[in-house]
Amino acid sequence: MVDRIRGWRLLFAAFIVLALAAVYGVAGLRHPVPAAGYAEAKAGHAPVISAIRACPAPGSAGVAAGSLVTAAVPATAPAGTAVVTRLVAGGSATLGPMAASVSQPDESQTTAVKTAPRLPKSLQASQPGSSPGVSTQTGRGGVEVNATGAMAQGLAVEQTGPGGITTAQCGSPGTSFWFVGPGQSSAADIELYLMNTDGQAADAQVTAVTDISKGGPVLGNADNGITVPPHSMVTQSLGGLLQSSKIVALNVTTSVGRVVAAVRVSKSKSEGGGWLPQAAAPATTQVIPGLPSTAGSRDLYIAVPGDAAAAVKITAVTARGSYEPTGGTGIELLGGTADEISLPSVGGVAGAIKVSASVPVVAAMVVPGGPVGMPCAMAASAGPVQEQGVLVGSPVGSAGSTELVLSAPAQAATARVVVSAAGVPITGQSGTLVQVRAGNTAVVPIKVPHGRRITQVMIVISPLAGSGPLYAARVITSGGVIQSIMPVPSSLTWVPEPAVHSSLGALVP
Repeated sequence: MVDRIRGWRLLFAAFIVLALAAVYGVAGLRHPVPAAGYAEAKAGHAPVISAIRACPAPGSAGVAAGSLVTAAVPATAPAGTAVVTRLVAGGSATLGPMAASVSQPDESQTTAVKTAPRLPKSLQASQPGSSPGVSTQTGRGGVEVNATGAMAQGLAVEQTGPGGITTAQCGSPGTSFWFVGPGQSSAADIELYLMNTDGQAADAQVTAVTDISKGGPVLGNADNGITVPPHSMVTQSLGGLLQSSKIVALNVTTSVGRVVAAVRVSKSKSEGGGWLPQAAAPATTQVIPGLPSTAGSRDLYIAVPGDAAAAVKITAVTARGSYEPTGGTGIELLGGTADEISLPSVGGVAGAIKVSASVPVVAAMVVPGGPVGMPCAMAASAGPVQEQGVLVGSPVGSAGSTELVLSAPAQAATARVVVSAAGVPITGQSGTLVQVRAGNTAVVPIKVPHGRRITQVMIVISPLAGSGPLYAARVITSGGVIQSIMPVPSSLTWVPEPAVHSSLGALVP
């Protein structure tokens, strides 16, 4: 009897082996091995073959108008294209009209997008309110970028303002976004932009955490059921709901579909204001890179989304090493509220701020400056740079100045920084090696490439193998005033594949 069971097991195992061989044989015929050099990724990684970004400013009218800067720094990959299409007022199941097509990777390209036509009367009225105090409007303008092949790998898309200065990084579709910034008491106009790059409608909702003077959460679950039609944009004015708030942390989520979210704040509707950088999701450890060396106050905004109170400790990571700044310990914050912590001792000190908390928090730093109409410049929490970070629209020369602030809160890090003029391939350039000691910060001023009269460059930051986590941000200054502080995003050419485990024994009874 035992021999018979063993025989059946062996026969079943042989059948499984034959079946798997047949399956993989057919798969090999349907998906032949790519040419050498393209799919030779590290084990457990797959090449990026498509990417989507969306930007609210290009094609918009008035103070929020802007243009587009696009680049891709790929690994070896087949040719590809990045197609820029307009978002469709009111929505469309298919992509909107094409505004531009970019097919040359490895260099930056600026695209001017004409102002979108005026909204027809049928779309000018407010949509049914998601909350009594919120008006949801059909957006005018905005674009989405759909990239494939070489243009999808290492893709970076940024938007510029009317003066040509980069104002924000264009986001990817997702289901949750966090923004931390000034409240309605200093930013009378707080505008939320929601863009849908998919072919089906999305359902979004907004929650907010504010300072204690406003009594904690003010939106709760009231601002939900926001319908964002396919391939379109809607806007919301949140100032009415956030009255008297000094600090606000906004969380945009979706229950159906995906969106790209952006937030613009200004002192009044007639002023341009600025875009808040997206902050990292709530976590017990947050790192805010990009503190500039300019003089002035430094105020930390921290929000605690959950109900539990947070015990918080702050560490400054500077060129002089890491230390606890004055006022950085013994901090207790109530759950469901936001607070402001003054850190005067880090004024004029370039570096990063590390926030350690007993429960998940979100955080950002307030720095003097900002574009006309914005109460301040904001530095947001972010993750370390993975593989490479690509910055496509950095001003130099007469247009302004750019510097990188690189911090290594834990182990030492080494990165290669390459700078290239618009229209000049960046791959193959040697660049400069920057070493950041453990617990320290390095500042890298970006200079005009020798012998060129240009006003904008592309920058690629690549941590070397074996480096510790590297946190990086770009500081853009114009007219002697800091215009923006943007975390350096990871511009990936490969993405990790989920691990696959096989066990023949698991199939054998």
